Amino acid sequence: MDGYREACLLGDSFDPNGVVRMREDEYDSRSGSDNIDGAVSGDDQDANDERRRKRKKYHRHTPHQIQELEIFFKECPHPDDKQRSELSRRLGLESKQVKFWFQNRRTQMKTQIERHENAILKHENDKLRAENSVMKDAISNPTCNTCGGPSIPVHLSFEEHQLRIDNARLRDELHRLYTVTNKFLGWPVLPFVNHSSSVSSDSCLELSVGRNGMGNVSNISDPIPMGLNLGNGLFNGGPVMPISKSQMGMPGNDIPIDRTIYVDLALAAMDELVKMAQIDTPLWVRSRDSSGKETLNFDEYSRTFPSSAAMQHTNWTTEATRDTTMVIINSMALIETLMDANRWAEMFPCLIARATTIDVISNGMGGTRNGSLQLMHAELRVLSPLVPVRTLKFLRFCKQHADGLWAVVDVSLGEGADADMFFSCRRLPSGCIVQDMPNGFSKVTWVEHTEYDETVVHQLYRQIISWGIGFGSQRWLATLQRQCDCLAILMSSTEDPAGISPHGRRSMLKLSQRMVDNFCSGICTSTLHKWDKLVVGNISEDVKMMARNSINDPGEPPGIVLSAATSVWMPVTQQRLFAFLQDECLRSEWDILSNGRPMIEMLRISKGQGLDNRVSLLRANPMNANENTMLILQESWTDISGSLIVYAPVDAASINLVMRGGDSAYVSLLPSGFAILPDGPSIYASTNNDKDGSIMSDINSGYAGGCLLTVAFQILVNNLPTAKLTVESVETVNNLISCTIQKIKVALRVS
Repeated sequence: MDGYREACLLGDSFDPNGVVRMREDEYDSRSGSDNIDGAVSGDDQDANDERRRKRKKYHRHTPHQIQELEIFFKECPHPDDKQRSELSRRLGLESKQVKFWFQNRRTQMKTQIERHENAILKHENDKLRAENSVMKDAISNPTCNTCGGPSIPVHLSFEEHQLRIDNARLRDELHRLYTVTNKFLGWPVLPFVNHSSSVSSDSCLELSVGRNGMGNVSNISDPIPMGLNLGNGLFNGGPVMPISKSQMGMPGNDIPIDRTIYVDLALAAMDELVKMAQIDTPLWVRSRDSSGKETLNFDEYSRTFPSSAAMQHTNWTTEATRDTTMVIINSMALIETLMDANRWAEMFPCLIARATTIDVISNGMGGTRNGSLQLMHAELRVLSPLVPVRTLKFLRFCKQHADGLWAVVDVSLGEGADADMFFSCRRLPSGCIVQDMPNGFSKVTWVEHTEYDETVVHQLYRQIISWGIGFGSQRWLATLQRQCDCLAILMSSTEDPAGISPHGRRSMLKLSQRMVDNFCSGICTSTLHKWDKLVVGNISEDVKMMARNSINDPGEPPGIVLSAATSVWMPVTQQRLFAFLQDECLRSEWDILSNGRPMIEMLRISKGQGLDNRVSLLRANPMNANENTMLILQESWTDISGSLIVYAPVDAASINLVMRGGDSAYVSLLPSGFAILPDGPSIYASTNNDKDGSIMSDINSGYAGGCLLTVAFQILVNNLPTAKLTVESVETVNNLISCTIQKIKVALRVS
């Protein structure tokens, strides 16, 4: 039997009970003498064991080999002899290694499919068992619909039993909906009237869903005014559609009575958000610069919302901002993104360290997010080791107020067991109003209102955090606008100027996004990425040192990874510092990886409308044609809320595979880079630090006098995960940060 037929038989006739899968790194086949049953002498047995030990080989495929095999497997799961020989020659493997890898891969895929099918069948079986149990209980314990007591056992058909169960469920739903509705609207909760007693006893399965609590027959879809009138204010959309009982999207079976406080809090927060988005002066004070950002007048807020103001923490600092912009995304797509925790985190990667949905209280109604209410957990960050991550537990409520007009509000839980008792911040009613505009655009008004413990923030960042530069509405909208522009470019049919294929462009952007995520996690620790914090006596407290062991992660080299980050104030503008760090011709003035030579941009993938938002592939200018220089993958962007430059050295062979559309998960990355936040006009402009007069010139031109620079490195200090981290390694990385900052200051002629 030839090799191709043998591989097909082994792969297609796989029996999970009769085949032992080979380990991927053990590829040699056993000889016939190893498998002969029968009695052998002790000497022969020892000799056989010795031969097996000598002959036993172990081999671990490299990430490059695995990636090539995976790409080929997607196209042809059953290669013939010729194809296997070609693969083995190209990858430097033996033919039987390739043969066994494909056998194991087909077996693995078949096992995964069987597991998935078994899980589905098990879920359906458990569901049927639960329904059967409920029906048995209902049959064994019948109740009287009139008095609620136990009924006299009589012979009932299955259909009658089912109708009794449905009747009890609908009665309970009506009772809960009545209670919740009155509570939402602030009406007194009167005793629920059971109308079945007034119905003739001939109707033993009477349903009272069509009656209200006042004893009158009514339609459950009768409109209930909610008191929200956007009118001719911010939205210019006419009167708002009234909300009916059925439009609340929160049936009684989904919300127990003890959780109705969540809905009450969500509706109050929605009402406050709409008013804060609609009212202008004197509630909001517009900034005098060109940004258009608005800050809250807290005295006016206390008068407008006295109950909310009375609940604020007395010893905490409050920040509140509002901003409006146009984004290239329709309202439905944006709402779906905001109501999905994973997609929300992907849309704001540098702002959200982690986001999860704890509980879904309501899924909405009519297949939309209208009336959706969720309990969520999030960790928000500013890219600096001097600003702790903000941990929040909050409700997120979505409501459609009119056709093409949506609102999403967040509010932290108040007092009680679910409140943010151990958190250092609290999210007051915050969120966005989204209105559809022509040509696929949306008008987004974002309100950000938070109170927090200022003592946990470093003195260097306290003022700009209170201004809303770190977590304010302007940063949320700038990130949203930048991400939407990138998605629009990805979905466009225009050909990339770099000549890279659409699949290659997506793979490159996916690799770059992973690089940025790893960079952010090395600055701000979260529960998603585990780092061990290091405390070294001669290292400044402003330098954050962390370490972790990288084991079995194809996206990182194995060993001990050391992360170091710090933040400093720079007496130059954000725009000037970003332009200097992004310029590949000036990179040799601060980057040790350039070896003192300028860099050449080999590839550029645009991520936005401007030239500054891009992913680049850089290479040091070679001294001669035969020199093999290192490649650097870099992503950079800048907007009014800040700037980011992240880079990492990459292997040439791996990056070529990614550019052809290959899987980027096997490319090892250890990112480093810079995060820049703008600062307000500074007193440092009047000092001798402004040697060339550039700072004062920037201030006179309307720009801020400085910025806050975060420098971070991730370095492999030992390629053995079991090795111990030495003090010398920590001091070396600390000196690297200090030297880089000093080189930047010297190049910019500031001290």
